[in-house]
Amino acid sequence: MTNSEIDPSVQAELARLRDSIDNIDAAVVHMLAERFKCTQQVGRLKAEHRLPPADPAREAQQIARLRSLAENAKLDPAFAEKLLNFIIAEVIRHHETIARS
Repeated sequence: MTNSEIDPSVQAELARLRDSIDNIDAAVVHMLAERFKCTQQVGRLKAEHRLPPADPAREAQQIARLRSLAENAKLDPAFAEKLLNFIIAEVIRHHETIARS
């Protein structure tokens, strides 16, 4: 089916929804950028005080917290946990790099 064969009202609704998705994606990228600015500061503080790059207790607490938030938001908690684990791994990698420099 080509775009010319799609009902104009359906095309308009798709465009509206896709615009919202694009805005949300942009917001997610900007929020992640802000989060990583903060975690870079944490990494520098940990390096200055010779603290380990990873904090398993904090990570477990954050995963449990995020899973609960996801459930309340009707988002798959397993997906939320995978996302946070990915972010945590990247943060630890940054902290290790900062500690070596």
